[in-house]
Amino acid sequence: MKRFALSPAAVFITAVPVAIAFFVIAAHAQPSRAVLRGHIHPLAKAENDRGRVSPTLQLSYVTLALAQSDTQKASLDQLLAQQQTPGSPNYHRWLTPEEFGQRFGASDADLNKVTAWLQGQGLTIAAVARGRNWIAVNGAAPQIESAFQTELHEYVVNGEPHFANASEPSVPSELGGIVKGIRGLHDFRPKPSGHLVKPAYTGSRSTHYLAPNDFATIYDVTPLYNANINGSGQKLVVAGQTQVALSDIETFRSNFGLPANDPTPLLVPGSRDPGVSSQDVPEADLDLEWSGAIARNASITFVYSYDVMTAVQYAIDQDLAPVISSSYGSCEPETPSADALALEAVAKQGNAEGITWINSAGDSGGADCDDSQNPGLAVDTPASIPEVTGMGGTEFSEGSGTYWRATNDTTQASALSYIPEMIWNDSANDGQPAAGGGGVSIYFAKPSWQTGPGVPGNNARNVPDISLTASADHDGYMVYTGGSLQIYGGTSVPAPSFAGIATLLNQYLVSNGIQSSPGLGNMNPALYSLAQTQPSAFHDITTGNNIVTVPCTSRTRGCTNTAVGYNAGVGYDNASGLGSIDAYNLVTKWSGQAVTPPPSNTSITLLSNLTSFGTTDTVFVTATATGTGGTTPVGVIQFESGNAILGSAALVGSAGIASATISVSGTQLSLGSETITAVYAQTGLSNATASITVSVKPASASTGIPSITGLANGASFTQSFSPGAILSVFGSQLSSSTEAASSVPLPISMAGVAATVNGVAAPLYYVSPGQLNIQIPYETAANSTVTLSVNNNGQVSSKTFTVATAAPGIFFNYQNGLIVPTGSTTRGQIITLFITGAGTVTPAIPTGAAPASGTAIASLPRPSQTTTITVGGVTAASEFIGIPVGLVGVTQINFQVPSSIGIGTQPVVVTTGGVSSPAAQLSVTN
Repeated sequence: MKRFALSPAAVFITAVPVAIAFFVIAAHAQPSRAVLRGHIHPLAKAENDRGRVSPTLQLSYVTLALAQSDTQKASLDQLLAQQQTPGSPNYHRWLTPEEFGQRFGASDADLNKVTAWLQGQGLTIAAVARGRNWIAVNGAAPQIESAFQTELHEYVVNGEPHFANASEPSVPSELGGIVKGIRGLHDFRPKPSGHLVKPAYTGSRSTHYLAPNDFATIYDVTPLYNANINGSGQKLVVAGQTQVALSDIETFRSNFGLPANDPTPLLVPGSRDPGVSSQDVPEADLDLEWSGAIARNASITFVYSYDVMTAVQYAIDQDLAPVISSSYGSCEPETPSADALALEAVAKQGNAEGITWINSAGDSGGADCDDSQNPGLAVDTPASIPEVTGMGGTEFSEGSGTYWRATNDTTQASALSYIPEMIWNDSANDGQPAAGGGGVSIYFAKPSWQTGPGVPGNNARNVPDISLTASADHDGYMVYTGGSLQIYGGTSVPAPSFAGIATLLNQYLVSNGIQSSPGLGNMNPALYSLAQTQPSAFHDITTGNNIVTVPCTSRTRGCTNTAVGYNAGVGYDNASGLGSIDAYNLVTKWSGQAVTPPPSNTSITLLSNLTSFGTTDTVFVTATATGTGGTTPVGVIQFESGNAILGSAALVGSAGIASATISVSGTQLSLGSETITAVYAQTGLSNATASITVSVKPASASTGIPSITGLANGASFTQSFSPGAILSVFGSQLSSSTEAASSVPLPISMAGVAATVNGVAAPLYYVSPGQLNIQIPYETAANSTVTLSVNNNGQVSSKTFTVATAAPGIFFNYQNGLIVPTGSTTRGQIITLFITGAGTVTPAIPTGAAPASGTAIASLPRPSQTTTITVGGVTAASEFIGIPVGLVGVTQINFQVPSSIGIGTQPVVVTTGGVSSPAAQLSVTN
């Protein structure tokens, strides 16, 4: 038997051999359901549960998000990068919803299968996405409960009634690979971000409030108006969750000298009409008035539904406008992961269609949840989604300067010029958190474009991206709502205001022949590039902070009144992002060199995980590009062999280093020695190239049909398995030769051998005639029976096995049962062990991949589920739990041996997500 060996980890350990035992797996019955994880709302707690909902409850627009294949995901990410890369054939070539559906949506067969099943459950089809990536249904609570095998319960949270699913939903197993998530099983809707400070307009000589022309003066929009860049011919969507009275918008425009231009209300067809919501009307009026105050002649559509994110989803699927503004959100710790990921999929579709989605970043500073359940650091979603532009808040800081006239003009404006800004934080004055949202996402990794001075060196998405004035106290925005003039602030106003600026930018680019049609897609890559190449387009905010304290209630356990947040700094910071903007400079410097990084004499290296392989093998080839001066290379790497193009891939990275990977089949190359070359075209410089030599052998002849006689967890030798874990396959004729992977990412074939789990490629650590070591793909559905297929040079054999959410197994020495690498120690010492089978990890990591070299320890992937360790039955304190650099599917745990245990051999047990590993042994000598 092949002993599975841990590869060297750059920071932590050296290789340690451990043995694998042989087990025969009994056949398991195919379960009837596939459970969909990540759907329990964090606020649907047992203590808030009031029992089952009424059977008369009607649910509207429950949306099933449909899965993409790995190939579709990779292709979409590549397209999105190319659409933002000047010089790429796909640069700003936007898709229609139908084109998106054809390339990245579900097949007709899958759509028909899901639709037929839903109708068979008595549910009414409300809509099928043009992008072929979701299906919405309406139905009564009993029908929803029966269809998704979950109970809907009533919950009372902070005195407010809600409903939510009490357990994870599921779908029939045959739909498990098609349906990836469900939105709409709860009514914890996103909340608006606006801050009201005064019941009426009471301006005096010492108090200033913002009129539209004040904003135009301060942020340099007026020169655009003078050049007739006013939104004419452009479209903009504002998303909401209430009906509105157009009379308030009409009064606003009339009183501030704006041309008459009513927005068009549009209720999402088939969705629940929210009616007039007193909590949401001020937000809707604010968003419509201030987006129209900036893009004054644009055609604005107010898309609304009971849930504002349903409105955003519909606007994107219908491609209603190239700019969407929404000022709603929820903090990440109180957002189901399935909801966050579903919204990212919607945002990616929007970007592919050329749509820019702009969203407020929250008004509770660094503690976005603003409650005693989660009083610590948190950020707001959807602003935290990388494909969304997140808006933070600033506050004017006049000092002794003169920035206002003594009297207003006929448009109620009095600002004289740009006013210096600091971070918005009125928490002390207001007696509650009132500051611009910002911080580090727990759901989304750092995108490759988020680089530049001040950007934290973490592996997470940072927000906000940019900011505008947001203080209601100094100086608030004037808004007509409920028939009267009110004063508002909060990041709710920067979002529609900047959406108006983005609309002006679209008009400028089209009217000057720079683009043939409007559409910016994801603005963020260009914003971060522009901040480095055209700093005059930004005002760097270097003073203030968004540090707040969330008060704890007497009944909240484990809560401390601790101030959390971030300080301003030079360049990017988590309090203001890139700072505020100069609209004229932003718009006029956007095109050409403004979106192209400066030449950096980029160097590249090339690596293949196998240098000798057969014609039936598929290997990974990775090019790594390193820029100079901290500039992260962007664009596309092209891979060639001779005169043949093997493929191309977009660079992804940060902090000056980016990489691009493609898979190459041996059939693409000639037999014998072949040279593969990576080519990176640099703007204004000669191409950067790198080459490697590989050896291609004839395909191995199969020795016959593979026979699978047993499966085992690669560490514990038990029949327990989870997504991402190492699986050892035993039998005969599994391979015609013996080979081992030499680097990461792991190959998906060696010696003509490939394996799949439920049709998804399972990367290979090792192949031999009698044993294979593979990684179970992270994409594998947990709590289900799956099918392993082994293909040995055209001969295929299969076997089923059951996958759980977690199946921790400790690597140990086969000879004596002691953990490795340290089987003997003394009490109180900090030592290390390794496990496989921890299940999914956060941040997510691709199947077959290891964390990139140089990844900060705090950013390494960690088990998504709680993981603990005991020694001799005593809980041990863990110093580190995560996947280190260089390892695939293996979690490292550094822990302190409890001082209270006895001397001698003690059992060691790791528990993940409530699942305990078989005990390994530790010899305690003192």
